[in-house]
Amino acid sequence: MSTGYSDRINHALAFAAKHHDQQVRKGTRLPYLTHPANVAIILTRYGQDEETIVAGILHDVIEDCMRDGYTREMLESRVADKFGHEVLATVLAVTNRKLDDDGIELSSDERKEDYLTRLAQANDRARWVCAADKVHNASTILADLKRTDYPETVWGRFTIGREGTIRWYRRVCERLREVGFDAPIMRELDNVAHALELWERNNQVDASV
Repeated sequence: MSTGYSDRINHALAFAAKHHDQQVRKGTRLPYLTHPANVAIILTRYGQDEETIVAGILHDVIEDCMRDGYTREMLESRVADKFGHEVLATVLAVTNRKLDDDGIELSSDERKEDYLTRLAQANDRARWVCAADKVHNASTILADLKRTDYPETVWGRFTIGREGTIRWYRRVCERLREVGFDAPIMRELDNVAHALELWERNNQVDASV
């Protein structure tokens, strides 16, 4: 169990801050680093170990930071060199792939299907990171919806739209249970997915009045 702070966790935060520098959360002015930091907080709240927390902090580095001269291979090498191959394996398990095993480019929908499929081979650390990532993202959407009179500005951040986004969180929740992941965080993930579904149903009712 981690206490939530160590030199290694601090190093991971500094590494993520460097690579996510100047990135912001979709549709906001919040530094992107607030997301992996919150994922780390969620994992700490559930008593996860340092390896899992470090992977949670770094989970978007490879997917989102192939810029400024960094290739995917370079980022993978840097993560492995600085944090170990186990952390790298966990990060890769929750990283959306652009190419399949045969090097064929995946469409947006295919990437999501690939992500869900690979959860079957992922270790429990990766499944914890996946759940914490989705808990924070979905909870942020709910909080933003409650703060605005214009929900379309929130849903406009997502290429799959309102219904697709809501369905995605439910599908991840269902898939994690299908592969045997029944950790305590699953109750929180199920609750936030249900809250999004309830928001959708209530809005449909409001729109029809």
